[in-house]
Amino acid sequence: MIKLELLSPAKNAAIGIEAIRHGADAVYIGAPKFGARMAAGNSLEDIQRLVDYAHQFAAKVYVTLNTILTDDELKEAEQLIWKLYEIHVDALLVQDVGLLKLNLPPIPLHASTQMDNRAVEKVQALQRYGFRQVVLARELSLPEIRAIHEACPDVALEVFVHGALCVSFSGQCYASECLFGRSANRGACAQVCRMEFDLIRAYKKGGQTVEQTLMQKKHLLSLKDMCQINSLQDLIEAGATSFKIEGRLKDMSYVKNVTAAYSEALNRIVHSQPDKYERASNGVVELKFRPDVSKSFNRGFTSYFLYGRSDRIFSFDTPKAMGEEVGKVKEIRHNSFTVAGLKPFANGDGLCFVDQKGKLFGFRLNRVENGQLYPLEMPRNLMPKMTLYRNYDKRFEDILQHESAERYIPVDITMEETEHGFRFLMTADDGLLRTLDVECEKELARTPQHENIRLQLSKMGGTIYRLSSLQITYTHNWFIPSSRLSEWRRKLTEVSGEESEERRVKSEERKGEGSEKKDTGQKTMGVGLYLLNVMNHRAKEFYEEQGCEVGEWAYERSHPSGVPVMFCKHCLKYSLGLCPKEKMKVGSIELKGADNLYLQLANGTRFRLAFDCKNCIMQVIKDAE
Repeated sequence: MIKLELLSPAKNAAIGIEAIRHGADAVYIGAPKFGARMAAGNSLEDIQRLVDYAHQFAAKVYVTLNTILTDDELKEAEQLIWKLYEIHVDALLVQDVGLLKLNLPPIPLHASTQMDNRAVEKVQALQRYGFRQVVLARELSLPEIRAIHEACPDVALEVFVHGALCVSFSGQCYASECLFGRSANRGACAQVCRMEFDLIRAYKKGGQTVEQTLMQKKHLLSLKDMCQINSLQDLIEAGATSFKIEGRLKDMSYVKNVTAAYSEALNRIVHSQPDKYERASNGVVELKFRPDVSKSFNRGFTSYFLYGRSDRIFSFDTPKAMGEEVGKVKEIRHNSFTVAGLKPFANGDGLCFVDQKGKLFGFRLNRVENGQLYPLEMPRNLMPKMTLYRNYDKRFEDILQHESAERYIPVDITMEETEHGFRFLMTADDGLLRTLDVECEKELARTPQHENIRLQLSKMGGTIYRLSSLQITYTHNWFIPSSRLSEWRRKLTEVSGEESEERRVKSEERKGEGSEKKDTGQKTMGVGLYLLNVMNHRAKEFYEEQGCEVGEWAYERSHPSGVPVMFCKHCLKYSLGLCPKEKMKVGSIELKGADNLYLQLANGTRFRLAFDCKNCIMQVIKDAE
């Protein structure tokens, strides 16, 4: 059987618990320090609370410790990892290979997407290093995922299926560090990709360099959000088994809704092929709402490069959430308007539109009366026939603010008579959970007792169990006080704190075996080994042991000039119809080989674009000034 894992984000323990309650098989949460989302750290006490809840359903908790570390931070990281191991965290998501040179407990390690895992050779190297699960780059297509799985069938492959997209290969973006001294590899990304840029063309004319502005104040590196909810079967067949929702900074309602939607989608696949697939955790999820990913924060959706290159991956007008399309503006009055569409509206809905200047404008509905919509303040730039979007659905959000799901384990109880009392056996679908033997004096009852026994044993509220069936096998109609039955039920349903044997792995298994072929599997594209992100001497030592000469420290330590600070599968030439492979051009513009393209910020900071057309990669370069 192939276990399928839905992996949800947890900004904190409360959100992680709700993710599991809404169908997640695992959650990932930030450690107190050293996570790639600096603003999403959590205390050990909160992480343990999440672990205790998750393990009741055989769900797992992965902790992110996926930044590159300085020499001074390694000892503290080592101590933190031992503490996480002691509270039974199931795995660590890491980036810095320097950790492999420390005295670590036998805790499984997962290779973070920050390690730039997009080549067969890289995943093979990670397998040799002892990584149990590898988070693949978001840019991979189905054939590329399949090739990695076929080459590394024993490595669990984790893929992102929903949420925000980084325009650069993860772990290979240095723009934030370059501009603001805020390293994405150290958890402090300033999201340069969401900023406005001008696109400038520089070319020779009459011996002079002429510049032409092709686009102004557009979000040229801002991508739509990923949504693979209709592609899960394809991903499974390609070899992926863990499906990751992005969003460790997202709020509770987002995680509830998106988790529930993907859980239902995975369940449909499992139910259609029950002899082949199963979920990686236990329990039944009952939802109290109908999930809909379009109602949670999104910038529009794309399948990205899963099915090949597409020109529908970008969102040049705005990096903000637009939400679901709800219709077109029909009639405008002094302080209200109507919409041509079938969507109902509610007081408090958040709506938005793109005005005639291409700018996103949002507003809140004050009231809705007889199909007439009254904003708190009537937008002056709202025009008839404009497309309207809803980025805040008040009714939907109100549902998610309350208890919106319940997760439980159905159990069967058999009550047997023994010589000195009774024995209870509680089983679930995956086998025997526990037994309870009680001693008591037996007394014949005057009235039938079966219904009262069923009633008392079924009162499992406050536990993770729900009584599915009860079988009573004894010879006489014994009288048992309700208080006794309640006491025995409580003992029977107490959650055991015993740790799963599966989690106890040998340290040497994690560290892995050596290999004659010693390489890092890293694609450096001939631009310098700063891309290895070696920040400390332990990481340098590790790579040198693999036969790789580390000629440069990480960008954050060396700050080389005139090098690419982003590597993007997203290509502006292709997106704008200027791809030389496709022989496309926009209007009268036709780029020559000697032409240069630049991205320029409002403050005049300029990046040169270079195009590796053979590998379909765009480089964003900060030239030396």
